[in-house]
Amino acid sequence: MSHKTIRSMVQFLVLTVFAYFAGSQNIAKAQGWEVTSPEAEFHMARLMPNGSQAMLGGWRPWYAIDWPEAEDHLSQGLRRLTRLEVANDSVHIETLDERIFNHPWLFAQQVGRWTLSAEETDRLREYLMRGGFLVVDDFHGNSDWANFFEMIKRVFPEHPIIEIPDDDPLLHVLYDLDRNTQIPGARHLYRGSNGEIRANLPGGSPHWRGIYDHSGRLLVAINFNMDMGDAWEHADDPWYPNPMTTLAYRFAVNYIIYAMTH
Repeated sequence: MSHKTIRSMVQFLVLTVFAYFAGSQNIAKAQGWEVTSPEAEFHMARLMPNGSQAMLGGWRPWYAIDWPEAEDHLSQGLRRLTRLEVANDSVHIETLDERIFNHPWLFAQQVGRWTLSAEETDRLREYLMRGGFLVVDDFHGNSDWANFFEMIKRVFPEHPIIEIPDDDPLLHVLYDLDRNTQIPGARHLYRGSNGEIRANLPGGSPHWRGIYDHSGRLLVAINFNMDMGDAWEHADDPWYPNPMTTLAYRFAVNYIIYAMTH
């Protein structure tokens, strides 16, 4: 291989890496890095990992795997179904960014991949104890759970993770919710022999779990073995089952109303 060919290959690799990182920066900037203060009563705020974690994934990073469709569809739904003033853009925000305290509701995906520093766990604890609310979503199976459990227990070593009880205000603050329907990612749907679309998730049955403070306020809502973000993303796709996306919207509305009122 000639020196000229090697030089051309190196240049190509450098440009590819540069374009990748530049693209990742543009994704985040387009979704609220320039927003220094809230532009409306509610922003869809997506928790963004710090450092190199923010770049992991395919053409969209893991933490924003359903962006922008999930945000676009959910924001339209919130305007129709609630009286909230909803911003046009979502915000991607790092744990250590001071702007995190401007947003009472955070959405985090792929938390089975989380790695949090001591500084990040301290900040997340402060955010939640000061009135913030965190929804975690899109993680499945024992391995994902073990990693998430380790990370969140660094945040709240003294608070247990429990199944959200049926009489919890979260499940009734606007809609009376049942949990008989599993909300899957699109990749976990299949068509049965009778033509019905069904879910087959690798982690087993769904769990709506939570972490509460000492006064009984829900701090962290945990969607385990579910992917609500996908249900919002595919809300206008006719092949995604209506009962699943309907329930995902209702849970989102209840989560947000709860966060804004508790």
